[in-house]
Amino acid sequence: MPLPHRFRLATFNANSVRSRLPIILGWLAAHQPDVLCLQETKAQDQDFPAAAFREAGYHVVFRGEKSYNGVAIASRQPPDEARYGFDDGGPADDTRLIMVQVAGLAIVNTYVPQGRALSHPQFQMKLEWLARLAAYFDRHFTPEAAVIWAGDLNVAPEPMDVPSPEELAEHVCFAPAARQALATTRAWGFIDVVRQHHPEPGLFTFFDYRVPNAAKRGIGWRIDHILATAPLAARCQDAFVDLAPRLAAKPSDHTFLVADFALSQ
Repeated sequence: MPLPHRFRLATFNANSVRSRLPIILGWLAAHQPDVLCLQETKAQDQDFPAAAFREAGYHVVFRGEKSYNGVAIASRQPPDEARYGFDDGGPADDTRLIMVQVAGLAIVNTYVPQGRALSHPQFQMKLEWLARLAAYFDRHFTPEAAVIWAGDLNVAPEPMDVPSPEELAEHVCFAPAARQALATTRAWGFIDVVRQHHPEPGLFTFFDYRVPNAAKRGIGWRIDHILATAPLAARCQDAFVDLAPRLAAKPSDHTFLVADFALSQ
């Protein structure tokens, strides 16, 4: 019988992959993930630092644009397949969605739209985007398959996932409509592996630059997520937030979220 081995997947909103490259490369060397999902790379494809990832021992696929959006997946094994964006006839949004098949897993990395304001058309687009994503999962996978959905989903699902739930009830990342949209997409067949292991509050992944010493004071949001279908969630050994990169010099406003799975070799 094949022996299980640790498969480590991490997600990180870099807020510019080139600005955060020393942090990313240092984290890869220290933690040796099998897969790293990146969002907000903010680099056109010709400017993405692919060579630095290759030198670090990773294959990397990416889609980006100047100063905005951008997603990438770095993996130790070369992906068997990579797809970019939606394929439903609407806007592809390929700088917000990327999927790879690697190590027998389907990994979908998304940077969900933030929404700007509840009255702004971008908020309705956010809700529609999550509905499109549920349909994407339904077209390409089944809940019985080994699928991971990771990334900056720009929604805090529960009151414990924000610093002041009463004050933030109308925020685009915590408003009831946003939380319901995320819950509906998750209901396709995903389990929150962080909450599976850690029901306690305080596992924040985003710390606003505008809040002085937000990370040191523990004033954050849980808007970055790793979700897995039931067969994979059953193999998840742990999930955790690594706060150290947010406390480093010139950090992103997000930090790394990590999940470990026991997979057969």
